[in-house]
Amino acid sequence: MIDQEELRRMSPEERLRLRQALAELDTPEPPAKKASERRHALLLAAVIVCCVVLAAWIGVLAVTLPRYYRAGGWRGAWVGFDVGLLLAFAATGWSAWRRRQVLIICLVVLATLLCCDAWFDVVLDARTSGFWLSLASALVIELPLAAIAILAARRLMRITYAVLQRYRGDGGVVPRLRDIALAGAPPGRPLTDLMAQPEEYCPAPAGGPGAARAGED
Repeated sequence: MIDQEELRRMSPEERLRLRQALAELDTPEPPAKKASERRHALLLAAVIVCCVVLAAWIGVLAVTLPRYYRAGGWRGAWVGFDVGLLLAFAATGWSAWRRRQVLIICLVVLATLLCCDAWFDVVLDARTSGFWLSLASALVIELPLAAIAILAARRLMRITYAVLQRYRGDGGVVPRLRDIALAGAPPGRPLTDLMAQPEEYCPAPAGGPGAARAGED
């Protein structure tokens, strides 16, 4: 067994290779399966079909919907939306204060609601006396806040990946967000594994609480 003195005598490159070897032993990637590849292709095909159908539906709405429409439940719709926006702000503030990983989700939800708020305010106030106020509010308040939330979520996701990368023994540059692979579904596993419990990917160490529970069972 390697002790701390031997680890200190190792060069940084030797310790890096050791960390990589240990990470591969703890989380081996299963071989790719044809069934998994087939499910992945079906999922991509379903997404493409949905995009085509949605694009066609947008065209139909653009042609058939009236330019003006008297809506019912106007107060309830906007009050309910602003209540949801308030809850998103509160959840974001709480998760930031408590430094919880759920902050990433809260930031994305908050940015989405802010963009929706800006869009509907500007579009629905077109050709009314409140249009310029809505446009100024969107450009000065809502869209900048949404951009800040998205950039913060992106930065937190890359920081999280950098920590995982370091524990895997990889000290390289953190890739762009769109180039980072899903941690829960490597190429050899189906996307349905994203619904699996985290313990399946991080087995409990020998002698730890998980091992104690396994012995009791």
